[in-house]
Amino acid sequence: MSTTPIALILGSGPNVGTALTTSLTALNYRIATASRSGTNALHPTNGTLSLAADFSSPSCIPSLFAAVLREYGAAPSVVIWNASALTPPPVEGSVLSVPQDQFVNDLNVNTVSPYVAAMEAVRAWDGEVGGDGEGGRSNKTFIYTGNTLNQTIMSVPLFLTLGVGKSASAHWVGLADATYRERGYRFFYADQREPDGTPMVKGVDGPAHGEFYASLAQRDLDDVPWLATFVKDKGYVKF
Repeated sequence: MSTTPIALILGSGPNVGTALTTSLTALNYRIATASRSGTNALHPTNGTLSLAADFSSPSCIPSLFAAVLREYGAAPSVVIWNASALTPPPVEGSVLSVPQDQFVNDLNVNTVSPYVAAMEAVRAWDGEVGGDGEGGRSNKTFIYTGNTLNQTIMSVPLFLTLGVGKSASAHWVGLADATYRERGYRFFYADQREPDGTPMVKGVDGPAHGEFYASLAQRDLDDVPWLATFVKDKGYVKF
């Protein structure tokens, strides 16, 4: 069986998602991506496996891992959660006017579905599914694309459901890293910052994410903690 590593990118948009594919392909990873616009087929030129998914439905996640296993014969050693959702409060001046169904929808995308993805990754890495192949030999890494909302409460009603989801996911990502690290598994909550440490509200840089995530997957630095704040052209910076 080929030892070429596999990366599964869940949420593959034109900025960060595309940059992640480019960076990991350069490291000889076989790539699978999942998004609403996925085709459930191999790309005719670059060989990337494109999968269709609705991340508001956590039950879709196991089938994505199964599809990767069927196509590549092994489980992904690198799993990246790059999807997010938010809902603007419909009533101006009332942050708690977001309807319950939309709150649940966004929580699924931001927290529940990535949790299921992490759970499926650990199952594979532990050898329950596809773990006797590539997944058993390469660095096992889960990266969640975060932001500052797990640490900062901004007075912006638009960020309600996004902040709830990021905060909840930061907790389980940090706990997973602490408890699975002895098995060689790493979990990161990646947060791009401005050079002075302030939140990256605008100007999220796709190539900077691609470069940093590739370094996390390659374990270029052993001392990067689960809360992986980073700056373009610098990499990990503690704030």
